[in-house]
Amino acid sequence: MKIYTRTGDRGDTALFGGQRVPKDALRVEAYGTIDELNSVLGIVLADSNDPEIELVLKPIQSVLFDLGADLATPRSALRPEIRRIEPADASGLEPLIDRLEARLQPLKNFILPGGSPVAARLHFARTVCRRAERVCVRLSKNENIGEAAIVFLNRLSDLLFVLARYANVRANMPEIQWKSAEGGAYE
Repeated sequence: MKIYTRTGDRGDTALFGGQRVPKDALRVEAYGTIDELNSVLGIVLADSNDPEIELVLKPIQSVLFDLGADLATPRSALRPEIRRIEPADASGLEPLIDRLEARLQPLKNFILPGGSPVAARLHFARTVCRRAERVCVRLSKNENIGEAAIVFLNRLSDLLFVLARYANVRANMPEIQWKSAEGGAYE
């Protein structure tokens, strides 16, 4: 099978349901942003040597691939081979968040993204996840994507935040507390 098909050379692409849509369609933006998030998590995994972070992120990458396929398949398309994201995908993240959060100091201030390289990349992944969530919310106002995708992305961004904090603890890297730049931060 060739990687190039030339079918998208005019700026459109096929959804799993068969219909063709412009490549800048909101649905394509949604699953494309999920793909971007999955790629960022791949970078995190390539940079991390922490087996616990790997145990958390590898299954999430598979769920994100499922989510991309779910979003690329309109609900009107009868494609039983496409796994739809379910509430259990989001609720399954909650014990991970709780387990990691139990190992952290309670958060008393806002923190700035950064710290160790892995934590910084996890913070970046969190912001891409939030963007994916916003795109899915916009898409859900016009098309049926189910409710579980948005809940999953909301919970995943929480997990990525906690995982970034955890990565800093594992790297013995202090968190940078946010302080207002009132009066000039550049003095």
